[in-house]
Amino acid sequence: MSMLKVSSSPNQVSGVTTRRIMLTVIAALCPSLIAAAVLFGYRAVILTGVTVFSCVAFEFLFRKLLHRENTVGDLSAVVTGLLLAFNLPSTLPYWMAVIGAFAAIVVTKEFFGGIGQNFANPAIVGRIVLMLSFTTAMTNFAEPFSAGADAVASATPLAAEEGTYSLTELFLGLHGGTMGEVCSAAILLGGIILAATGTIAVSIPISYIGSYFLLSLVAGQDAVYMTLSGGLLLGAVFMATDYVTSPVTLKGRIIFGIGCGVLTFVIRTFGAMSEGVSFAILIMNLLVPLIERYTRTKPFGSGTVREVRAG
Repeated sequence: MSMLKVSSSPNQVSGVTTRRIMLTVIAALCPSLIAAAVLFGYRAVILTGVTVFSCVAFEFLFRKLLHRENTVGDLSAVVTGLLLAFNLPSTLPYWMAVIGAFAAIVVTKEFFGGIGQNFANPAIVGRIVLMLSFTTAMTNFAEPFSAGADAVASATPLAAEEGTYSLTELFLGLHGGTMGEVCSAAILLGGIILAATGTIAVSIPISYIGSYFLLSLVAGQDAVYMTLSGGLLLGAVFMATDYVTSPVTLKGRIIFGIGCGVLTFVIRTFGAMSEGVSFAILIMNLLVPLIERYTRTKPFGSGTVREVRAG
């Protein structure tokens, strides 16, 4: 007699694994890494190496300490390390970057059970912890092509007077900012890779960027300038699209993206800080369970049963 195995969905075997997805994300992040190395020099490469190594080491050691199955092979810690580095200025002391990695991996990810259980994007939490703890260091941005001991401090486009930078300079990253946010061209190239491979749901970045753009336009701001400035594109393409911390339904993703766009606009326009992407995504991460509760699709055949009298 053959046995019928009954299990919850999904039941179709797929060749898509976490490791494969992470490899695609790493490939999509490579243009931004190359741009950071060209613009900010050797410190960008070393700082990225520090965050990646720290994230992998913290995950390995923490899971070893708790006698859990080690998951460093899925490369999710590598992706977190890359994204954390891209949210840091190239001038940040290396030991501070290690603290950010600890907050991202141990506090945000492993304390909640590991991959798939984190309540927010780990790299975003790592950045926020560093921003609140070491504000001066986190806002000390180097001018491109002035890396090393002779680095020149530079204001980001959001902090500078409007018109300080041209759209071409914003697109190519010829201005101050965190390592991964400055070059819009590299971010968009990475986004094309992710979209072409089906790795991300394009509904999130489109609704995020689109809602922010429209609000900036209505407010009388230079919408293109504001969209290309700061970490908006980096956040919309690589961090708001995180599988674990974003909704699964199309309607939920659109609501999530619009919420990120609205919050980013409000924080940037009325808040004390010029950059609001990290806080906007974090707040929407916390609202994902509520969004999914009201946007989840009803399973077929689960409607209300009504009694029908014969005759």
